[in-house]
Amino acid sequence: MVCGGFTCSKNALCSLNVVYMLVGLLLIVVAAWGKGFGIVSSIHIIGGVIAVGFFLLLISIVGLIGAVHHHQVMLFFYMVILFIVFLFQFGVSCSCLAMNQGQQEKLLNSSWNIMSNDTRISLENKMDCCGLFNNTKTDFVSDLHLCEAPCVKKKSCLTCGEKMLQHSSEALKILGGVGLFFSFTEILGVWLAMRYRNQKDPRANPSAFL
Repeated sequence: MVCGGFTCSKNALCSLNVVYMLVGLLLIVVAAWGKGFGIVSSIHIIGGVIAVGFFLLLISIVGLIGAVHHHQVMLFFYMVILFIVFLFQFGVSCSCLAMNQGQQEKLLNSSWNIMSNDTRISLENKMDCCGLFNNTKTDFVSDLHLCEAPCVKKKSCLTCGEKMLQHSSEALKILGGVGLFFSFTEILGVWLAMRYRNQKDPRANPSAFL
């Protein structure tokens, strides 16, 4: 039997939102775990991941309640917000997949410049490197003065930029691929919500208007 009935659409939409809810909770738990065990020290990264988790959790709750009660207004707002998220995520995912090495260096430079010294030192210690690219003598002296990585004593430090670029292309491809996958599940959610809104509840009054 083809999944085109009211009950089937309702169950599919509920299942999709349960998955979104679990992903949102997972993001929050992983961010809190990473902060608690000192794996990620940047409060901006932790805050960003937790904010994304809460946003996804909130959207999934709205969609789940709208699906369970066949609530027209909630389903409409769910569709609109999810479509906006889809457009943003699809664009970011395509950008990740299309980014070349020069653009990666610019992105790393801009990220490095907004980091606090404490965040830079923590990153250098974990990656055992000093500075980003050290393109100028001023950058080299400044970064070497602040660097506390173990490689300083060995006098054989690579720059953090070199180490990051070794893995950034693969990481961006994975990030872009995962982002594209979730963006298509979001457009699926929009389609399901739109289809479900326009279906009549067989248990409702036949003369009632949707």
